[in-house]
Amino acid sequence: MKQTRLYCCIFAFFLFIAALTGSGGSLFAAEAGDVLTGTIGHTAQASEYLPPVWLVTPFLLLLLMIATGPLLYHRFWEDHYAKVASALGLVVAGYYGLFMKNGTLVLEHTLEEYLSFIALISSLFVVTGGILIKIERRGKPWINGLVLLFGAVIANVIGTTGASMLLIRPYMRINEGRIKPFHIVFFIFIVSNIGGGLTPIGDPPLFLGFLKGVPFFWVFPKVWLPWVITVSGLLLIFIVLDSKVGNGAIKEPEIKGGVTIIGAKNLFYLAFIIGAVFLDPAVIEGVPSLQNMLHVPFGIRELIMDVVAFAAYITADDRAMKGNEFNFEPIKEVAFLFIGIFATMIPALALIEAYAATHASDLTVSSFYWMTGALSGMLDNAPTYMNFLAAALGKFGLDIGSPDSIRLFAGGMVPFHGDVSSDIYLMAISLASVFFGAISYIGNAPNFMVKNIAAQADVDVPDFVEYIFKYSLPILLPFFILVWALFLYK
Repeated sequence: MKQTRLYCCIFAFFLFIAALTGSGGSLFAAEAGDVLTGTIGHTAQASEYLPPVWLVTPFLLLLLMIATGPLLYHRFWEDHYAKVASALGLVVAGYYGLFMKNGTLVLEHTLEEYLSFIALISSLFVVTGGILIKIERRGKPWINGLVLLFGAVIANVIGTTGASMLLIRPYMRINEGRIKPFHIVFFIFIVSNIGGGLTPIGDPPLFLGFLKGVPFFWVFPKVWLPWVITVSGLLLIFIVLDSKVGNGAIKEPEIKGGVTIIGAKNLFYLAFIIGAVFLDPAVIEGVPSLQNMLHVPFGIRELIMDVVAFAAYITADDRAMKGNEFNFEPIKEVAFLFIGIFATMIPALALIEAYAATHASDLTVSSFYWMTGALSGMLDNAPTYMNFLAAALGKFGLDIGSPDSIRLFAGGMVPFHGDVSSDIYLMAISLASVFFGAISYIGNAPNFMVKNIAAQADVDVPDFVEYIFKYSLPILLPFFILVWALFLYK
């Protein structure tokens, strides 16, 4: 009952926002050309549009606490993370609202992006939570490899969070009695991170880029070959390691059955959510804009997603929900942490973009790749992507608040003498933010979810330091170097 009330409150909140956007005095009625993310978008920026450097402190503090809270002060963080994230976000929002020129426009635009982001993440989470997959087979190298490959592919359709929640429990069940730490590690590598690199739906950083104006179908042709090389290489290593495990402690005879899906009707709901993403002329040219037809500037797509998620929840198969041990705590944590992240990263975006605009010659494709990757692995890849996207745009004298500028940037149509085309920078940032998110448990939201689910099932999982130094760095770093050498070294 508490869970139902919680989701009803979330749903009512989105209805309220949609109602505001539909009114004549819309909350989001600013013209697109006036919406600035803390900058003017040119090398010569007026100082009144730039925040003071100290205002970045809440952003850095929040990321530091996200990284250390679950490890060093677990009880405090578990009880108070929502208050911490909200308070730090309010510090920045208050300053922008009271003291920054065009600050209210910046805040309104940021709120739009947050609502779009959380609508997709939460709706996918709820709908996949009502789908229970049962694989009537014992875990073997080739079966496990197929599960991981399937997870990597569907992560691009239902997101890394959705794919991880859908597959982690059946993956553990088929390997019961033989599961080792590397089974969980490679699941995080492939399904929770790298697999989702082909579409904006796949991973939060790419979806944020799409919301900013990166064309929906830009990602796949740029990233598919690095994706194939990395996923194939990781699967090969995994199969070699898994072949050495044998049957482990399994004593029962081999089970040879098929795959059973409980709650299959939620696949219908899932199709509706994915369809809602495409209800945008920015995704498919020529598609009519429902927002223009209904004369509202924002909220139709998000409202559709949440209506579908609400319907999926109240009609969900109880067996599927129970089998998945579904609850709202993971998405609640994501919602609170990311509202803090979205608010506190506003000044960081502005300052990084301004710095890049005045230090363009010092920032190369390689520096963007490795800097984005390093921070994506040890902090959170979504805000890292946004910061370095702002920096890359600033290098070319463009504005992260202008969708037209971002489309030119993604198309490589921005002239810059003595350097490579602009789209290679976006490719470097996209690859690094998604791929390097697997470096640590805090690199991407599903990582900790998978770790916690495995730990609750009494599966042996590596701790934070062991994960990095025994698994992620030795296994992933060679692939990241290979991708850089083949595709990005200029």
